[in-house]
Parts: sequence; C-alpha cells; structure tokens
Amino acid sequence: MEHILYLDVDLTNISWISQTNKTLVSQNKKHIEEYKDKITKIQSKYVALHVALFWGIRTFNIKNDDSIKFKLDEKIM
Repeated sequence: MEHILYLDVDLTNISWISQTNKTLVSQNKKHIEEYKDKITKIQSKYVALHVALFWGIRTFNIKNDDSIKFKLDEKIM
C-alpha cells in the first residue's frame, strides 16, 4: 500500500494529512510546552515529520512492503 504524508507547521502547532488509496486522515497537534516557542520553523517541520511517521505506522499498521511518500516544501529536508 502507498501512504502519502503532507505536513503543515508553524511555531506552535503541527498538522499533517495521511492519504492512502482508501483513506484521507487529518491530524492537528500543539507542540508540547517544552518545545513551544523554542524551536525554529524548520525544526518544527522535523518534529512534524517524525510525529506523522510514527502516528502513521501505528494507525495504518505500515508494513515492510508498503511505501511512504513525504510531501515537503523545504528542499533541505
């Protein structure tokens, strides 16, 4: 199965959309107080990337033969 993750972040919130051929799920989370207003926007994007990936693994039971595509707006990522 193919999974596509779209990320959207700011300095206080992270959000992502996970799309498969059957579902489209949107999630929004606030940064924990430990990170809030203490990280850059690019660092926030890395946090969102990791949270979305691990959330997707748990939620969709991603297996070894599945593929994951990340839709990112930063070339350095």
